[in-house]
Amino acid sequence: MTAVVTRPGRVPAVPPARVVGPAVSRLALRQVRRGALIVVVLVAGMSAMVAATYASTVGDALDAAALAALAENPAIRTLFGQPVALDDAGGFTVWRTGTALSVLVGTWGLLAATRITRGEEDAGRWDLVAAGRLPVPAIVARHVAVLTGAVLVAGVAAGAALLAVGTSPHGAVLHGVGLALLGVCFVASGALAAQLFATRAAASGAATALLGGALLLRMVGEGVEGLGWLRWVSPFGMVALSQPYAANRVLPLVVLAAVDAILLVAAVSAARPRDLGGGWLTTSAGRPPRLGLLGSVSGFAARRLARPFGGWAAGVAAYYLLIGVLTVSMTDFLADNARFADLAAQAGFAGLGSVDGYVAAMVTLLAIPAGVFAAVRSATLVADEAAGRLTLLHAQPVTRARFLVSELVVTLGGTTALLVAAGFATWAGAATVDAPLGLLAALAGALNVLPVALLSLGAATFAVGWLPRAVALVGALPAAGGFLLQVVADSTGAPAWVGRLSPFAHLAPVPDAAPDWTAAALMVVIAGALAVLGLFGYRRRDLQG
Repeated sequence: MTAVVTRPGRVPAVPPARVVGPAVSRLALRQVRRGALIVVVLVAGMSAMVAATYASTVGDALDAAALAALAENPAIRTLFGQPVALDDAGGFTVWRTGTALSVLVGTWGLLAATRITRGEEDAGRWDLVAAGRLPVPAIVARHVAVLTGAVLVAGVAAGAALLAVGTSPHGAVLHGVGLALLGVCFVASGALAAQLFATRAAASGAATALLGGALLLRMVGEGVEGLGWLRWVSPFGMVALSQPYAANRVLPLVVLAAVDAILLVAAVSAARPRDLGGGWLTTSAGRPPRLGLLGSVSGFAARRLARPFGGWAAGVAAYYLLIGVLTVSMTDFLADNARFADLAAQAGFAGLGSVDGYVAAMVTLLAIPAGVFAAVRSATLVADEAAGRLTLLHAQPVTRARFLVSELVVTLGGTTALLVAAGFATWAGAATVDAPLGLLAALAGALNVLPVALLSLGAATFAVGWLPRAVALVGALPAAGGFLLQVVADSTGAPAWVGRLSPFAHLAPVPDAAPDWTAAALMVVIAGALAVLGLFGYRRRDLQG
């Protein structure tokens, strides 16, 4: 008998940290590159477009008296910020697009931060990475560094776009730096929330609430004379205080940079002492089970929707309550300043001189959060599927068609309720200033944008079946993309057929006019067709995860 001696195979060496670290950074970049590219293009494109068309849209129409009237109106300051340097193309661009672009960059930064940190950790995709030579704080730091670089590129793009169209270098650089620092602030806030909370939903909700609160502080600080100091406790307010193309103040941005540094250090430091998969703030494990709404598929869908809906409804209602409160101030101002009413009409907001026209224009914007809400809820469904949280449900005698239809019906109900909440809040705000706006008129105006929200829901459902990795993006296109297309077409004098591609071009100004039932019915039919195609694809494709 012959003994055979075998030698154990060679155990592969664990890569050193200097190899793993760059690989983690490349992974983070791969996860955010598409979203970052879209943000950079939007920031640069909007800035360049408004500045380039300044001479043709505004020109010399803003004389000293008009500028004084604009600066003295609290409603204008509250909604759009303090109007300064409007006689300059760069200053007008910052005033018109600054808040919108700041919200865009900040929202993307915080949601991306929670997605690629807490979201990846929740899904278990950090387990093997964290088991290697790279500790969790280093993993968090590299992901945050990638996102910080992305928002810095967005700021550089904004400044470069303004420089390219010939505006003042000082103002362009200051605006770009302010936009970048604001983005870094919310990237750090999202990353910090991801360390504090044990779930992605909780972290995203807390960071989004922080952004909404910061924006509200800026609005109150700009609109109320005695509360101007509130701008110093809000990143939006500090960016506004820098006043590009006017005072060109550097101090507010220095303070904001210091706040960013503190938040970045806190986000990385908070990852050190906690367990992988856990957070600083956790729910008690000893509470009794909560079994409400778990008796059916539709009940389960409603339960999953309830908490996110509460946050969305609170934010939307608060904003439209403010819109209602400002009704009289805005309509009186635009009725007395015809030139500004003309400029608003060129931007897609006609009829602002009357209460019904003002409400119709403002609730048109409601289609954007309503459509994004529907898209995000559909994307959450795919995320839960990929994370394995729906595996047991799919193992039950429940067909995919029934499951997806239940989700669709519940999401539709939540979207409709969101519109009703906004309409009621608008009426309540208008009632406090004795504006002649009835409750039914306010609700009719809010529900008038439901077909656009349905297009977003239909597009998101189509993506659930055929493009599960791009549900949020595809679903947001009819609402957010449609509005952007209309603004660009109106501002650049594009051919009429280009503007007609936007669903917003087919919305009647309700309650200032009767609804366009034909256009609404057509949009509903298109949304239904997209949903049916998505259902067909969902039944045939493999489950994610």
